[in-house]
Amino acid sequence: MDIAEALSRTLLAEAGTRPVRAIEALAALAMNRARALMPRPERIPGAAPFARGGHARLPEPGTRELLAAFRDPFLFPSRNPRHPAHGLILSPPPGDGALAVCRRVAARALSGALADPTGSATHWHPADTLPAWAVAREASAEIGGLVFYRLEVGERPASPAAPALVAA
Repeated sequence: MDIAEALSRTLLAEAGTRPVRAIEALAALAMNRARALMPRPERIPGAAPFARGGHARLPEPGTRELLAAFRDPFLFPSRNPRHPAHGLILSPPPGDGALAVCRRVAARALSGALADPTGSATHWHPADTLPAWAVAREASAEIGGLVFYRLEVGERPASPAAPALVAA
């Protein structure tokens, strides 16, 4: 399975029943996560942000980063073999119109022609659920029933506090 097919099947399993804008937003998020996996080149001290070496444009992610992002079961729950939609990744229905849409969106995302409507989001969840990590966070976008968040590099999602010991 090539990169475009891996992304399109993931999009089908996660957002195949949602509007095209939601599928595009999820594809943009996957590309953002792949870019976040890229090692940062060293910055030239004193260089302006848009000067050579000033990091105006980071390199595009390679095959390794793209596949790591598209196959991450924590980013895309349908990648977990026990998820109900995992079967769509393994064997999508032939002639499915939603799969054709997902393939077009994946091709646009991989070519760089897809605009990012999520505000550079790196995390997401369906609007009908609220995971613990999203409780204290401000969403960067809500598109087609999906909520998107941008977590800064190195920032960890919130986790429950450790239980307090109480003297008996």
